[in-house]
Amino acid sequence: MLRVRGLTVGYGGEPVLDGIDLDLESGHFASLIGPSGSGKTSILRVVTNLLQPEHGAIELDVNTREIGFLFQDDALLPWRTVRQNVTLGLRIRGAASGDADTQAEHWLTRLGLEGFGDRYPGQLSGGQRKRVAIAQVLALRPKLLLMDEPFASLDAIVRTRITQELLDWVEREHLTVLLVTHDLEEAIGVSDEVHVLSHGPRATIRARHSIDIPRPRNVLQVRRHPDFGPLLQTLWDELADEPPEKGTAT
Repeated sequence: MLRVRGLTVGYGGEPVLDGIDLDLESGHFASLIGPSGSGKTSILRVVTNLLQPEHGAIELDVNTREIGFLFQDDALLPWRTVRQNVTLGLRIRGAASGDADTQAEHWLTRLGLEGFGDRYPGQLSGGQRKRVAIAQVLALRPKLLLMDEPFASLDAIVRTRITQELLDWVEREHLTVLLVTHDLEEAIGVSDEVHVLSHGPRATIRARHSIDIPRPRNVLQVRRHPDFGPLLQTLWDELADEPPEKGTAT
């Protein structure tokens, strides 16, 4: 689905990323973890053509219309209703109003927001807003989903619930996902593989780990799997054994 070869990204000076190689198979869920400033989000931006690399190549088996991007902060328009926000991408792609509304109601219902279509974002809780943002992305039926710490702003209970809902859908639809996260437990709990970036500048992928925990998964119960604790310790050790470099970029 996605192949990254020799990716080097800089911001007017020393490269933030230097020679990144990454493969993501169709139907797999991968996570990127690393220190702040190691360029994790930059990888997502290059994949979506929001950022041009200095060197390297990105190969995709999907077109840009088949890529969904779930940001840390939702991109809901406050002057549009929930339904209008969910249908925005569909309408831009030329969907008829009735068809777009039907799709919006379908996803809102599946995400526990039936009857919320006429509300405005300002009338929703943080968890409800995040569900609307998810509906907005999933309504476009992406084949590759990129996520940049999408649940970081939510409290633990809401975050766990929404993570489980999204994981259930990803597993059911065999969606391909690349997640950026600072949460090591989240990375292990949802992923098939975890890629560990070194400190920047000139960050590289220093380690890769396959997560051989059976699916479907429960994000709480997965912590009881015998592989979970050792994997968590390994990731902590890999992130802690390098001193942070000065001048790192975000």
